[in-house]
Amino acid sequence: MQPIVTTQFNPVYNSDMTLTDISNIRLINQQINAQKFKSAKDVINWMGAIQAQDFSMSKWAIGIRLSNSIEKIIETAIDDGDILRTHLLRPTLHLVSSDDINWILKLTAPGIKASLKPRYKELELSESLFKKCNAIIEDALKGAIHLTREELTAILNKAKISTGGQRAYHILVRAELDGIVCSGIVKNGKQTYALLNERVPKTKDLHKDEALEKISRKYFLSRGPATLQDFKWWSGLSATDAKNAFEMIKSDLISEKAGSETYWALSCLCIPENKNYSAHLLPAFDEFLISYKDRRASLPLINFKKAVSENGIFRPVIVINGQVMGLWKRTIIKEKVIIETDLFYPDNNPIMNQIEEGIEKFGQFIGKQTGIEHIIR
Repeated sequence: MQPIVTTQFNPVYNSDMTLTDISNIRLINQQINAQKFKSAKDVINWMGAIQAQDFSMSKWAIGIRLSNSIEKIIETAIDDGDILRTHLLRPTLHLVSSDDINWILKLTAPGIKASLKPRYKELELSESLFKKCNAIIEDALKGAIHLTREELTAILNKAKISTGGQRAYHILVRAELDGIVCSGIVKNGKQTYALLNERVPKTKDLHKDEALEKISRKYFLSRGPATLQDFKWWSGLSATDAKNAFEMIKSDLISEKAGSETYWALSCLCIPENKNYSAHLLPAFDEFLISYKDRRASLPLINFKKAVSENGIFRPVIVINGQVMGLWKRTIIKEKVIIETDLFYPDNNPIMNQIEEGIEKFGQFIGKQTGIEHIIR
């Protein structure tokens, strides 16, 4: 893909770069402030992967990066198999393009499986048992059959395989990591599993070095400016693999220092000329925060515990000019969605006007009328 056109922005250089500049450049490169793609699959191809344990919010993570999008467009792309939901990178669910799922899975699954070995031992899940379960699951789904977790669990139980105590969860995750299954269509409001090789035509495998270069290029193009440690965190790669991947593209990267850190990007390090407020209602676990090990550029430490719970739950946040300035949550009542906002610094009318525009955008995305409730501290 071509780098983002940046003719409307001013480049910044060493002494001028601040954490706020970095955050605002990320808004552009992550397609939040400068949407340029025409399909949900294009957005995912650009991003590489989007964290997606909260399925509803992950659809909005695509929607906010796609001009004039509606939820149905994303749901159709998922049902059609253009976008798939599976475990890769770090051991959590992500949305990934059908173009990328096989090579990213091959690159990152071995590390995830290695990290899960202690848990497998606790649950008495052996390699021979995984092989047996994979065969049962594959047979059940053969012929474009799409089954829910509950339906597959019942089939495993019928085969006298114990699925209690999180065993079912790990058996199905392992089937994903082994490239047996991925997400299927949504059936009666529930996620399903389908055979990966039936959803995605088999493509030529990438050599590991090719995959390392490709994943690092995607990251620094879509997430830059970022550090090497940020990339290692996001990708879930070992320190050695992350460093090798970085070195493969380092000559193409632009770097700037902010404080003691060096930040790297593949696109121009530019900041917006326009100083008008930009406000965005970002979903829980959005890549704008989760993509980075160090999140201080957008989320100062003083507000960190407000936006991220002690057990690591990333809440839906309101971002103003690249800074996390509050939280939001939705309540759907029939044909209306009520958005409740909780601003860290509430006395700012220009900000409130921009937030209301963001709320309208979310309402249009899910096809609901909007109502607003502001929490006043």
